[in-house]
Amino acid sequence: MQKVAVFVDVQNVYYTVKESFGCHFNYQAFWDTVTADREVVGAFAYAIDRGDPQQINFQQILRSIGFEVKLKPFISRRDGSAKGDWDVGITLDMIEIGSQADVAVLVSGDGDFDLVVKKLIEAHAVDVEVYGAVGLTAASLINAATQFVPIEGHLLLST
Repeated sequence: MQKVAVFVDVQNVYYTVKESFGCHFNYQAFWDTVTADREVVGAFAYAIDRGDPQQINFQQILRSIGFEVKLKPFISRRDGSAKGDWDVGITLDMIEIGSQADVAVLVSGDGDFDLVVKKLIEAHAVDVEVYGAVGLTAASLINAATQFVPIEGHLLLST
């Protein structure tokens, strides 16, 4: 049985799916797809903690599906800009946990992850499946992956 590690960039998938399709990502359908006939060695959903009740409920849903939810505080700067990304944390977890799997699954369209994807494939012989919204996923990430899976069809929640 293949070992799988799953890494979901929650903010990225939220905005790309909303922009592409005007709906939400179907986390349960995704989970069922990527974990079928596989042993899960780690499954992480990386999110920003704004502390609002709707987000807390969503995070609980992710936990009930099987994800470990990792939260980073939302930082509002004095100039009005905001910060709250998980790129470094996701990268570290992909190297540490992903290297223990046969397959690493990344849900993100962020081209910054192309280097870690290449590293897992070349140095650790891990297949990397990238799930992303077509047109909003960096070409460098698609090219780096063992397999690119477009987010469409059953992976979308109709509203």
